[in-house]
Amino acid sequence: MNIVTSGVQPDQAARTRSFAARLPEVAAEIDALLSRLLDENPRGETATPPRLLDAMRYASLGQGKRFRPFLVVETAALFDVPRQNALMAGAALECVHCYSLVHDDLPAMDDDELRRGRPTVHRRFDEATAILAGDGLLTFAFDVLSRPETSTDPAVRVKLIASLALAAGPQGMVGGQMLDLAAEGRFGQGEQAFDEAHIRRLQGMKTGALIRFAASAGAILAAVDDERSVALRRYGALIGEAFQIADDLLDIDGEAALLGKAVHKDAEAGKATLIGLLGVEAARKRLALLTSEAHAALEPFGAAAASLREAAEFVANRRR
Repeated sequence: MNIVTSGVQPDQAARTRSFAARLPEVAAEIDALLSRLLDENPRGETATPPRLLDAMRYASLGQGKRFRPFLVVETAALFDVPRQNALMAGAALECVHCYSLVHDDLPAMDDDELRRGRPTVHRRFDEATAILAGDGLLTFAFDVLSRPETSTDPAVRVKLIASLALAAGPQGMVGGQMLDLAAEGRFGQGEQAFDEAHIRRLQGMKTGALIRFAASAGAILAAVDDERSVALRRYGALIGEAFQIADDLLDIDGEAALLGKAVHKDAEAGKATLIGLLGVEAARKRLALLTSEAHAALEPFGAAAASLREAAEFVANRRR
């Protein structure tokens, strides 16, 4: 949607709109794009089996805030990257995020029955279908990144693929999930007591890695590698840590009806969290500090990064 005000160009007007207005707009665009991409066979492959496609669509469409794609779109806008390129990269990232939720919900992992207020994929379909739907979304993400519609520059596409693979893989999200399970004593060693540095590493991999990629993607799309890209990586690291602390706080005092999932599960499972180690008040202070530092990280961009500053506040204050 283009907004034109007297004396202001459309792009300038768009940048003055609030985070609260822009987040749902990006979510709607990502949903529409994902729906189209999932239904296409752009290279003539054999059609996706209907049950698998249904499960992939169920897992990825019509739900969620699309916060990670929002970060891709907003950071790309700082460098005047075409919006369609940013949306393609954001859609790929959302596929990885949704795959991770499908697998996290499985009985062998967190064993959840609800996600975003609906039955989890393995409850709606079955475990085997859920596993394959997650596998499908993960691999589909790299298909999307590889397309010229994401960037006409092959070097940019390769860097996006490599960066997302690193963020999602054993040195990132998957590795963090393994550390999380180990902290629960899943492998016969009993529940382990981890210090703050270990918990921050765990959460920085499990939750933070994809958010760091999201905040870095705009600079990658623009082929920029300077102090601005460094600032965005720092911003992503800060709000990634903040996101996990806020999530842990919601598990303690959030409402299941608002969250769309069960609460109080972390303590019951013996998960390693900063709240469990430091206490609620210290965690809240840490969250406020991270938000302040995230604002400071955006100084190189001035007023153009206003929505990203609002995004940091959203992370810290969210109730769902």
